[in-house]
Amino acid sequence: MKGLVLAGGTATRLFPLTIVTNKHLLPIYDRPMIYYPVATLAGMGIEEVMVVVGGKSVGDVVELLGDGLHFGLNLTYRYQRGARGIADAIGLARDFVGDDCFCCVLGDNVLLGPPLAEVAREFEAGPWGAGTMLYEVADPERFGVAEFDAAGNVVGFEEKPAQPKSNRIPIGVYFLRPDAFDVVTTLHESSRHELEITDLLNHYLPGGLFHKDYAGLWTDAGTVTSLIRAAELAEQESNAGRLTGPPARPTS
Repeated sequence: MKGLVLAGGTATRLFPLTIVTNKHLLPIYDRPMIYYPVATLAGMGIEEVMVVVGGKSVGDVVELLGDGLHFGLNLTYRYQRGARGIADAIGLARDFVGDDCFCCVLGDNVLLGPPLAEVAREFEAGPWGAGTMLYEVADPERFGVAEFDAAGNVVGFEEKPAQPKSNRIPIGVYFLRPDAFDVVTTLHESSRHELEITDLLNHYLPGGLFHKDYAGLWTDAGTVTSLIRAAELAEQESNAGRLTGPPARPTS
């Protein structure tokens, strides 16, 4: 399985913190934000990872992560022009992924919990075309929201609904197969002028979608409030001895 970290975008919700820098370089407790999604992929046993960059401070992201060896990874990079959405960024990885399954993690997602290696292996060995991790939140209207039938099966995803049909959302961890790139080419821009990840996930629902409830602590860090929340959770886990991750990058 290959890995993909999405670290582009303009991050206007974090202005003025992101006027002169990429939001994924902002600190979450004692490490840069982008360390968390990279560590999530490393925890799955993935070794080949592409980082999709864009916007400001692209060179700083590359300087921070380097070739990935201090994470136990082999990193490569791809540039996304403009903020055209998650599905558009995923489409940039076609040549990198080749014939392999892959996992995409959003660069502002902070997962604090058990590694997802078993989850990744289950998806890879199974029949599903796509999958995601679900998590219950208090403010689902900020996210894509899952809709369930009476049997508890996911029957749809809706992007940032005014009246959410549940409190469970797909967090920024998406399992996909190479045919996803063909699906991306069929998607239409939303009212936000983006190719939405919810539309990509909805494509696979008639055939069944792989999903698991995430058992750890999760937050995004895309707003000032959630940025603070992420730091609080990371500090909590660090004080409990549960915060793990890569060492500081060597200077030589």
